Amino acid sequence: MGESSPRTRLVVAQVRSLHGLHGVVRVEVLTDRPEDRFEAGHVLHSEGGTAPLTISEAAAVEDGPGWRLRFREIRDRQAAESLRDAYLEMEVDRATDLEPGAAYWHEVIGTEVRGLDGRVLGTVADIYRVASAEVFVVRGGPSGEFDLPVVKDIVRVFAPERGEIVVDEAILDLESPPVDEPKVRLPRRRPRWSRHGKGGAAVEPTDGDAPASAPDEAPTSGDVGDVDGDA
Repeated sequence: MGESSPRTRLVVAQVRSLHGLHGVVRVEVLTDRPEDRFEAGHVLHSEGGTAPLTISEAAAVEDGPGWRLRFREIRDRQAAESLRDAYLEMEVDRATDLEPGAAYWHEVIGTEVRGLDGRVLGTVADIYRVASAEVFVVRGGPSGEFDLPVVKDIVRVFAPERGEIVVDEAILDLESPPVDEPKVRLPRRRPRWSRHGKGGAAVEPTDGDAPASAPDEAPTSGDVGDVDGDA
């Protein structure tokens, strides 16, 4: 028999409130693929727990953010109280959950970034999106903090599994800006994980101006890296 594929637990939601008397919960969505993750029949777990939470009903909230979920194992509001504020995880098969060459965001955090000449430019400290484009925040190098758009024209080697990202630094403006002309930064949509130590996935750099996106999910402490995502 062959070896089983590695499994990863990703945080896909956080319970924010209860809805009604029949165990329905309202969740903050921490994934870019809620239609897939919250499909009826899929099993979630409370963070760090093993008891199954089998989705029986799921729908986006019509009058606000988030989704409402109902689980087979949660029959009433009293039972749902145990889930209040809990992060909800999904176990996935990494081999089938990610496209070839892709990595979860938490696997990219901490990866060293080098120029084509081998010079260390820093390490990936954060990830955010502008529209569908992933941008790495690189810190700790001689040029200070800078933003690295994840596109093939700039990112020549993307191998976080080896702790290696190689970029064409000539395309990047890494000179320190004049004091009276502060560097203009793109607005960041920081994913939830960047505020509580969890993260998602980043795709292989693509052609063009923006890479295909991956989910903002996060594995829990004890899983590889810090957190959940499809980025």
